Amino acid sequence: MTETIRTNADAAGSTAGAGTARAGADSMLRRTLGEQRIALVAWRLLVLQNAHPAVGAGVSQLSTYRNHPWRRIEHTMDSGRRLFFSDREALRREIQRLERSHHRISGTDDRGRPYTALDPAVRVWVLVTLYEAMTALRALSGRPLRPAQLDRLYREFREVCTAFELPDELFPPTAADVPGYIRATIRDTLELTEAAQDMLYTVLTRAPAPRRLGRLRPAWPLLRRIVARFLTALTLADLPPEFRAKFGLPRSRGAAVLSWLVHRGARTVALQLPDHLRYRTLPSGDRARPPQAAAPRRARTPRPRRDNRPGRIAAFYRQVMDQTGDGRLTSADFEAMAHNICWPLELDRAGESAVYAAFDTWWHHLLATMDADGNGEISCEEFVTAMLAGTDRDPAYLDQGLHVAVRAMFHAADRDHSGLLDAEEYRTLFGGSRVHPAELTHGFRQLDTDGDGQITEEEFVKGFTEFFTARTESVAGTQLLGRP
Repeated sequence: MTETIRTNADAAGSTAGAGTARAGADSMLRRTLGEQRIALVAWRLLVLQNAHPAVGAGVSQLSTYRNHPWRRIEHTMDSGRRLFFSDREALRREIQRLERSHHRISGTDDRGRPYTALDPAVRVWVLVTLYEAMTALRALSGRPLRPAQLDRLYREFREVCTAFELPDELFPPTAADVPGYIRATIRDTLELTEAAQDMLYTVLTRAPAPRRLGRLRPAWPLLRRIVARFLTALTLADLPPEFRAKFGLPRSRGAAVLSWLVHRGARTVALQLPDHLRYRTLPSGDRARPPQAAAPRRARTPRPRRDNRPGRIAAFYRQVMDQTGDGRLTSADFEAMAHNICWPLELDRAGESAVYAAFDTWWHHLLATMDADGNGEISCEEFVTAMLAGTDRDPAYLDQGLHVAVRAMFHAADRDHSGLLDAEEYRTLFGGSRVHPAELTHGFRQLDTDGDGQITEEEFVKGFTEFFTARTESVAGTQLLGRP
């Protein structure tokens, strides 16, 4: 049920797209972006983007990529699909959503330099690197685009970029000018930021197991090392020579051979595949294959009666609240949770502001009642201890914080303002390609205590209350994180 808070779009990782390409199978842009093998240059793309000081600072300070790297990649791709493969109305809504998200991404980096995600020059860099990644994919595969093809691809790309209304003079004028723009930005602007180094060397070494790993999940600690070494070697081999030279990044002969084999092999295989396997998104805009969510978990045999709250509350802290994955709660975690609630709902600015304000209220309530050592952060131990003490001492303890956020979630999801959540509104709030429909149906029925096919606000709040107060797992609310 709380999968939305754990897996919806990452604020700083959804900037990859802008606009609707020429529709149909003749669109070079759509054919290139829709291919499965575009994923081979995705990590390279993220390194280049995060090497920009403004992007790197925003990602390091406000993103949840360290704890949720797969979410960042998945939702960046999903956002790109909505922007590049949708009609004009869907494009407009997605750009508005990105504008609202980026409006909140600003601050000062560790060298005292102010940054904002709305800086036009920064946004142009993020967009142009996407175009450059498409051309690099073709070159790395041994089939570089000819000048006429580059001109066509760049023309289609610029057509879609107009939707962001960025100054034309910030873009390279022609396809032939893009390499010079990339080299100049590497030389004059890029830095080996903390976020870029994380992408290269450390994020994957501690990444959680992908939810779709299935029966291979127990082998993830071993697989993770293999995947991390593979992606690091491939990315180092594929980065522009100017980037590697500036920062002294090695490109071993083995990595060069790996890159040659992977890209040429992927091209050869892709040309033999039918479209539904070759493409993630077809040039028409349709998904090549419907997304397959993880299978629902089977219910476990109930355990003997005991107070299960400490473990349950600690799991909520780790899986839902600690969005940045650093083992402590700060205001950034609550901003990330608010963003993840707003992302699938397409709220207007007033609606989003109400959700953010509610989560800010929750944060300040917890800070006032849980920060025992006064350091402005809340550890897991502080959270569990104070939550148990607060709910045992005062039946209204949750009213002052958690319930404010939960009620805001309810009103945001209640799109028709009926005062009720139907099954479709519930799915929009908590669903997604990574949540199995059976789990959504189960969660909805658990909260619909009177069985009328609708969830009232009080039923919704009651479910969250039971999660934190019920001593056993025999009540509906204890299944917020899935079936016990």
